[in-house]
Amino acid sequence: MNPPWPKGKKLVHLDLKGAPPRIEYLHQLIELFSRLGVDGLLVEYEDMFPYEGELQLLQATVQPTYSREQVLSIQESAKARGMEVIPLVQTFGHMEFVLKHRTLWHLREVPHCIGTLNPHKEDGVKMVMEMLRQVVELHPHLRTVHIGADEVYSLGEGEDSKLWLASTGHSVEQLFLSHVTKVAKAIKEAWPDMNIIMWDDMMRGMSQDTLKASGLVGLVQPMLWDYTPNLNVDKTVSLLEKYHGAGMSDLWAASSFKGSTSVDTCVTCTQTHVDNHLQWLKVAASLSAAINMRGIAITGWQRYDHLSVLCELLPVALPSLASCLQTLNHGEFSTEARRNVTEMLGVSSVEIEAMERTSADESLFPGRRLAELIVEINSLLNSEELRFFESNMLVRGWFSPYHRQRKMVNPLNSILIHSQASGYLDTLQKMVEAVRKEMVNLYPDSTAEEWMEEHVSPVTAPLQRIIDAIPGCVKEMVP
Repeated sequence: MNPPWPKGKKLVHLDLKGAPPRIEYLHQLIELFSRLGVDGLLVEYEDMFPYEGELQLLQATVQPTYSREQVLSIQESAKARGMEVIPLVQTFGHMEFVLKHRTLWHLREVPHCIGTLNPHKEDGVKMVMEMLRQVVELHPHLRTVHIGADEVYSLGEGEDSKLWLASTGHSVEQLFLSHVTKVAKAIKEAWPDMNIIMWDDMMRGMSQDTLKASGLVGLVQPMLWDYTPNLNVDKTVSLLEKYHGAGMSDLWAASSFKGSTSVDTCVTCTQTHVDNHLQWLKVAASLSAAINMRGIAITGWQRYDHLSVLCELLPVALPSLASCLQTLNHGEFSTEARRNVTEMLGVSSVEIEAMERTSADESLFPGRRLAELIVEINSLLNSEELRFFESNMLVRGWFSPYHRQRKMVNPLNSILIHSQASGYLDTLQKMVEAVRKEMVNLYPDSTAEEWMEEHVSPVTAPLQRIIDAIPGCVKEMVP
């Protein structure tokens, strides 16, 4: 057993670049987060922020963005429960939602990488500062902002960068640091008391001397992220010690409660994420007393990036979040920690796939019904009978592509195949309607549509093709 997580904030990350919850559901979630012991929100708005003026084109089009009033209401709801709101605005990498727009293509580092900003173009820096200005303005009394800066792919490959790197002593590391320093200094100039957090990954390979000379010391607070269940404790401790040794005295950790196991995960595995937090507890216990850990952000990714598919939705990940928080509070995932989770959420198991209802009070677990339905339909969608229907003996033996093309089929077996496929499809369609009905109560219609296309259509389409093809084939064989 490790000591509980040391002092500092426990932030929950809201990734709104996919499946943004309806505002009413978001308020229910904030209430739950508060009861679970969360004391801050790290909000990654992306295209759900109501950007104005020349930045209006950044607003989402598949569903309405949150209104200015709704963004304020999120903060009021959090503040009423003693929770700080920290907006995350990407300023270098992962700017896909910005640089995908044709009128902004010229601001990319290289044409084929739509996430990385060209750090040499003054227009790009001005745009980033205007994004930050609008976000800060709509967050009265804001004390901390997160400027992203992770996974700056293809940096140094653009023509402007190649020219810059050709100068003696210039490196890709310095190119990264110069842009981030420029943004951080501009923030401090505009808002002198603002704390600035940034992701750490682009600095991991840098020497202590490089970091010391960068100008970032005293400007930013690195947030070291690692979401793996087998996080390397020694390596992570030495990284944090390196940042501290470079003069970066305020540091953050980032773990994960969902959206980090695979790009298209549908149902969260609690134990995987608990294991990640157990490793982070070992890191915290191994740090020297001089290191000031400001807190931990428990991330819940909804997409790996703006253009990837949806990861698991929030309702199926709430037992994981509660379990991760209890693990941090207890220093282990003990029997007491488990019991606290099951009692707080009114469930019989911390694993969403194994839970049964133990309380009739829906308010214990906002989105509970949708979580149950997703688990149920996911189980059916991944069953061998459905996923490999085209590979079953009857279809392979008597209704292969060869048979279909020539319309030479065994009518008896074809009718049997038709009956089986229709039965599966009917069952699935009833479940789909139940899921859709529940999903649109909590999420925009566009989220329900995307979720169905990603998870359901790949299974229903082959069934439907077989059902449609059989009557014509049988007609050729029966008088």
